[in-house]
Amino acid sequence: MQEPIPKLMKAAVIDRYGGPEEFHVATIPVPELKPDEVLVHLASAGVGVWDAEVRSGEWEIGERRFPKVIGSDAAGDVIAVGSRVKRHRVGSRVYALALDGGCYAEYLAVKQDHAAAVPSGLSVEPAGALGADGITALRGLEDTLKLRRGEKLLIFGASGGIGHLAVQLAKRLEADVFGVASGEDGVALARRPGRTGRWTESTARWSMRSAASRRRDWMPR
Repeated sequence: MQEPIPKLMKAAVIDRYGGPEEFHVATIPVPELKPDEVLVHLASAGVGVWDAEVRSGEWEIGERRFPKVIGSDAAGDVIAVGSRVKRHRVGSRVYALALDGGCYAEYLAVKQDHAAAVPSGLSVEPAGALGADGITALRGLEDTLKLRRGEKLLIFGASGGIGHLAVQLAKRLEADVFGVASGEDGVALARRPGRTGRWTESTARWSMRSAASRRRDWMPR
């Protein structure tokens, strides 16, 4: 059964650029759909490291008008589709990358090509932070490095937001991965099932010489 589309929604908005104190909850119109967009009832939204710069006005995303809703990552259920949408249908659970912002809200209108199905086995909460970091990792591996099967790849920050996704994607591309992560918890995250590879821990317990020797053992001769 299709969810009814309300006319109004709640959102965390800013009425001017500034610090976090500028955020407040307001009732604003639900975005109108364009032919190539889907309307998503959001269940989660990611907070990007760049959001503070958008909020302060140092980085302009979307139209310069207020009240402004920021946020680039989100996930939820599609409740309506535009007339030209082919990739998604009502009821699909998707995660999205909103290049113009708008994710700190109950509803988001986003181009169909900027949304993808939430992978099976992944809940909607972490999927809400997948868009920007996932695309960054994938484009880095495929478009920039042009990574191929069997190639060796060294990933620093393998437990970071982009790094831990790059590890998984690189393994899916069948690369030979060496990861560097910080602390026991970082190594544990990077070594979770499906992220097999070679690891070194970048903490005071390991000397740079130890890490370097591990990398030399792994590097092609």
